[in-house]
Amino acid sequence: MNVMTTPDSPAGQPRLADDDRPGPDTASGIVHTFPRAVRTLDPVFITMPDGVRLAATIWLPEDTGESPVPAILEMIPYRRRDGTVFRDVNMHPYVAGHGFACCRVDIRGSGDSEGILTDEYTRQEQEDACAVIAWLAEQPWCTGTVGMTGISWGGFNSLQVAARRPPALKAVLAMCCSDDRYADDVHYFGGNLLTEDGMWSSYILALSTMPPDPQIVGEKWRDMWQARLEASTCWSDTWMRHQRRDGYWKFGSVCEDFSDIDIPVYAVSGWDDTYFNSVPRLMEGLKGPRKALIGPWTHSFPFSGDPGPAIHFLKEAIRWWRHWLEGVDTGVMAEPAYTAYIKDPHRPAHFYADHPGHWVQEPAWPSANITRKALYLNDHGLAGKPAHGAAMRLSSPVTAGRDCGRFGGYGGMVPDMAGDLRREDGLGLCFDTDVLDRDLVLLGAPSAEVTLRSDVAQATLTARLCEVWPDGTSTLVTWGTLNLSQRGSREFPESLPSGEDVTVRVDLNHCGRRFGKGNRLRLVLTNQHWPVLWPAPVMPSFTIEPGVSRLILPVRADRPEDGSLEFEPPQMAPHLPTEELAPDSNARVVSIDVGTRRETLTLTADYGRQRLLDRGIEVWSSVTDRMAITEDDPLSARLDTGWTLGVKSGDCDAETISNVVVTSTATQFHLQWRLEARESGEKVFEREGEAWIDRDCL
Repeated sequence: MNVMTTPDSPAGQPRLADDDRPGPDTASGIVHTFPRAVRTLDPVFITMPDGVRLAATIWLPEDTGESPVPAILEMIPYRRRDGTVFRDVNMHPYVAGHGFACCRVDIRGSGDSEGILTDEYTRQEQEDACAVIAWLAEQPWCTGTVGMTGISWGGFNSLQVAARRPPALKAVLAMCCSDDRYADDVHYFGGNLLTEDGMWSSYILALSTMPPDPQIVGEKWRDMWQARLEASTCWSDTWMRHQRRDGYWKFGSVCEDFSDIDIPVYAVSGWDDTYFNSVPRLMEGLKGPRKALIGPWTHSFPFSGDPGPAIHFLKEAIRWWRHWLEGVDTGVMAEPAYTAYIKDPHRPAHFYADHPGHWVQEPAWPSANITRKALYLNDHGLAGKPAHGAAMRLSSPVTAGRDCGRFGGYGGMVPDMAGDLRREDGLGLCFDTDVLDRDLVLLGAPSAEVTLRSDVAQATLTARLCEVWPDGTSTLVTWGTLNLSQRGSREFPESLPSGEDVTVRVDLNHCGRRFGKGNRLRLVLTNQHWPVLWPAPVMPSFTIEPGVSRLILPVRADRPEDGSLEFEPPQMAPHLPTEELAPDSNARVVSIDVGTRRETLTLTADYGRQRLLDRGIEVWSSVTDRMAITEDDPLSARLDTGWTLGVKSGDCDAETISNVVVTSTATQFHLQWRLEARESGEKVFEREGEAWIDRDCL
């Protein structure tokens, strides 16, 4: 962000409005002037009922003394001064310049806030948020009405706090988050343990033990850092002890009782993210005013989202806030409630700059415009009528899933997406349609109803829906999975009966996709999905009778207005002024030892090193995730993941280095972790731990 120092704007305090500055830079979408001049308050300390002080940055119009404004809260642990600041300065000053006070708070124990960060979505976190909302409403520059927003963690807690009904909270805008902590987060999926669980806990281990900024907290920064280090532990030790949907996951899952939320909710996500399933569930479960938007993006804000097209989402957000916090009819609720991007057919790639497609809208969700089409799994492919034949056997190698991409993408040039899946398709049972004689549009969640017999008591079934081109190229469209012991209940698993037919339903992720004329649909069934899912302890084999099982497709009928909706190009406030000290890089490498038959996937991301010029801070970070498995041996699976996070500010030159390793036996998971902290390159703290955790129908 371009910072101008003026007598009433000290260095480090952005002044974003000035009559002699240019307006929008139409080429970049950068806007320098706004309807109301903006001032920044940083730091602001908000005292909690127990005396702990939370650190905040607040952007608000300069004239709030004469004209108070509603407040908008974002409360997350990702360090507002040197972490999320890169996108904070694009977003919050822009919204503030249109008549709001945007408050970005470091959660207790993170960034410059006091206390200790102990877990995700705790009761204490929610109580703190309610206290912050009450504080905001009481400020002389606030009208007394407050909204809450956030992406990922901030989306989760926006919904959770809304369910607590603090009096001043009037609306929520929640992005890339979930209503169900067990079904749709980075820990479990379809009742299976995700390797992302260990990766995430490795990041949190490094993040939660970073020091505060001495420019903000003064000389006590080292004492606060030491307290965080002494409290360090690996959160997977908690998460992996809750392998079914028990009370731990129910807490903070607003789907437990949607009626707890009685204020308007705008739910937003992207098809290349992992959290979009919650958007239609919220639309169906909530009974108050609600609105939904699903674009082509990964885990990112729509105004900066990739793959593109990015949109002028800040304008949409301002319309939402003005309607519900100021009582101004902006027309936002007169529009169709459910807006989604329909991807056009495209060849597979490990990353995308843009997704071709168009926007469609439905007046409500679920929509009467969606019909369910059933196709039977016959021995010759998918067809509208059942055809019986010889029994089919499914026994995938443990390496099946390698090319299917990461569990969700993070955009940019990171190679997270699935490539050409024709090799993967050959490791399962494939069921193809005939060549399509016309385009087919899906919007919603496909499902596979499969009748099978298993030779083992514990197994997983994964279903993938692909678009197959005339040359054989296979593009992943959507997928789903089910730990078969949870076929009847997420909370009370039951082993498979050996040799007996069972009918299970695998719900695939929601999708918005146009399949092109001349291509085929392909359903692929496998019983392995490494390295995304942790494998069952024994290699399973399924018997499936043709003509019994079905694929159910959510087919959308065209509307005359389809494709007419166009969002404006994105706008945002100026970027943070930075100097690149070291470049970033990403790599995805598969190596196979043909002698030992061990296959290793290594993901590396070096985020470079930057100097934040307006505050004299340097930051750097990197991560390596390594997943290895030996052919035909599910007990050989190993995850080894580690982060390095560093910051230099004032007399603080600190680095935290985390490592988490997960392996397993037939009956237990083995979790090992290590944390090292360095000051000016010298090790000042070290801690490690391990746990043996019983497998619970996993």
